[in-house]
Amino acid sequence: MFVGGSQAILRVQELIDKAARSGSTVLIIGESGVGKDVASNEIHARSKRSGRFLAVNCAAIPGDLIESELFGHERGAFTSASARRLGIFEQANGGTVFLDEITEMKPELQPKLLRVLEDHKIRRVGGEESIQVNVRVIAATNRPLHEALESRKLREDLYYRLNVFKITIPPLRERLEDLDLLVAHFVEELNQEHGKDVDCLDAESLAAFRAYDWPGNVRELRNAIERAVVTREQGRIALHDLPEEFYEVRHSEDEFVVRVGSTLEAVEHELIRRTLEATGNNRSRAADILGVSRRSLYVMLHKNGFEPRGKKSGRSGGRDSQT
Repeated sequence: MFVGGSQAILRVQELIDKAARSGSTVLIIGESGVGKDVASNEIHARSKRSGRFLAVNCAAIPGDLIESELFGHERGAFTSASARRLGIFEQANGGTVFLDEITEMKPELQPKLLRVLEDHKIRRVGGEESIQVNVRVIAATNRPLHEALESRKLREDLYYRLNVFKITIPPLRERLEDLDLLVAHFVEELNQEHGKDVDCLDAESLAAFRAYDWPGNVRELRNAIERAVVTREQGRIALHDLPEEFYEVRHSEDEFVVRVGSTLEAVEHELIRRTLEATGNNRSRAADILGVSRRSLYVMLHKNGFEPRGKKSGRSGGRDSQT
């Protein structure tokens, strides 16, 4: 399930519910690791479909085998076809087929998938008979759609047929307000999986998590916590329990050092300036890293002389931009 209380994730949950109640084809967009497979599973689980949920990674199966994987084959269809084999679409009849990395599907196979979506019929490799199937298709990609279309990795007619109900899942770096809930969820889940009783992260580890860019998104977060749970015997997860990249983030040359004798006003101003700079002036993310609400951040920005949106400020630390 999707964990989090951010507006972005609540919207994704709402769309999953609506998609589950419909029979429409779904296209899920999002970076690697955001949970496209989780969303597809939830759509199927919340639907009234009684058949199986089967997933195919179009990038992982060799091009000469994927047609047989999807549609099956007849005996003698090719050298190693010693017996008839049912493909994913027949196996999932009455259920859902999840086609991950759809833009990696061979161009010559895409028209056959299009016919399945339009006619609800498949033909096994080497077969002559068309077979009726009742399958709901959910497709996903981490590739920007305009690039896939321009490079002809994805046919336009197939794109329009897939893009009936689109769900875009935001990357973790854009919803850091969900980080605490995700951490607590994974710690509990992984404690049960590994028979441990480890507590959540200490303050330093959580600060490192908040400063990290999460290129691998939620999958990377779970992997980092699993490593810590496996290596930790008891107590709170500390920074040294995490992979090296988090220690490097926490102790990089960008670390903010407070000198004795500095005023609180000067420290606050510099901390805000550096945080905005590190986040590319993304105020939502800056508020998350600073551990304050967005409303409180606006008060701090005004108090420290940072420019409001659309206006210029004379202070050197006041340059800000749209999030």
